[in-house]
Amino acid sequence: MSITTKGALGIAAVLLAFGAACTDSKQEKAGTAASQGASAPTTQPGAQVDARQLAQEPLVTNLSESELARFFSSMPDGRGLPEGSGTVAQGEKFYAAQCASCHGGKLEGGIGDKLIGGRGSLAAKDGKQAPVKTMESYWPYATTLWDYIKRAMPFSAPGSLSNDDVYAVTAYILNQAQIVPDDATMNKNTLPKVEMPNRNGFKEAGR
Repeated sequence: MSITTKGALGIAAVLLAFGAACTDSKQEKAGTAASQGASAPTTQPGAQVDARQLAQEPLVTNLSESELARFFSSMPDGRGLPEGSGTVAQGEKFYAAQCASCHGGKLEGGIGDKLIGGRGSLAAKDGKQAPVKTMESYWPYATTLWDYIKRAMPFSAPGSLSNDDVYAVTAYILNQAQIVPDDATMNKNTLPKVEMPNRNGFKEAGR
């Protein structure tokens, strides 16, 4: 495991420990109040956590990478992408069944965002037409598309899709955007190699 990965896992572990400490603290206070015949206090939104008590809580350090995986996105170069695969044909069927009701039968948008089109619109300088932000115009890496679908879709049940389904629907969207051919298969090896239309349209922030 790299130093960067270890550091990220350590940060996530601290965040989980913080949440657990807050929960344990509330339960302990509620139990004390009940034993004294008083009603349990209600924690109001924005209430401050007692840092002294939090410092006494044990740090959770035995979390596995699989338990922490949901806190991390795959990297642009494909690191972190899981096993699985999907074809354009499989993605077409899945999209029709699960995605078209929100994003439109031709990916034109509806309740959900428009998914394709807009190439070159970010560079428009006449000020008369707003940029059309789709994965064709705005997303420099295909891995980001996979990660977003996996985490946030479908809207009614985010995170419920299998890896194969996400690879398949990603392949279909990329195909409809004329980025990959009809016979394309997406997996952890092929997806990072996809060149997005506006890959070189972004600059370093210089921070």
